[in-house]
Amino acid sequence: MEGWDPNTKSTLTQIPLLTTKAGPRDGAAWTQRLKEEYKALIAYTQMNKSNDNDWFRISADNPEGTRWTGKCWYVHNLLKYEFDLQFDIPVTYPATAPELELPELDGKTQKMYRGGKICLTVHFKPLWAKNCPRFGIAHALCLGLAPWLAAEIPILVDSGMVKHKDDAASSAES
Repeated sequence: MEGWDPNTKSTLTQIPLLTTKAGPRDGAAWTQRLKEEYKALIAYTQMNKSNDNDWFRISADNPEGTRWTGKCWYVHNLLKYEFDLQFDIPVTYPATAPELELPELDGKTQKMYRGGKICLTVHFKPLWAKNCPRFGIAHALCLGLAPWLAAEIPILVDSGMVKHKDDAASSAES
């Protein structure tokens, strides 16, 4: 954690670490892992809300907990930009991090590939591998998606690649 800003360190230390090393094929152990995932997500969401930093909503899209969907948003120049978020839990999870997808941004930045999956290879994936199985979905959002949004969304907005929903609605009416 050296070299990280104090806010990131503080946030990360408040997200519970996971202990069960299990993936979708591991039966009861996977159920235990999912319980830990939910606890970490709830803690992270509550922390964000209490710090007035609410920026995502997700939930499992199937009973097995292998498909997740939701929304994430980023505020730039006092405007909220909201995006669909989805990902699948890889069969090799937790050894392999989930690939977070923002489908509507597909092709709008070079830091994205195959259907809107954000590129986290350089910084996040080595960190995930080093912290397996302690990191989970909440950690992927905190250390993967949050910094990606902070780095990419202002550039995409300023370049005109992403429009605010009010701008898009007014230009559609004309």
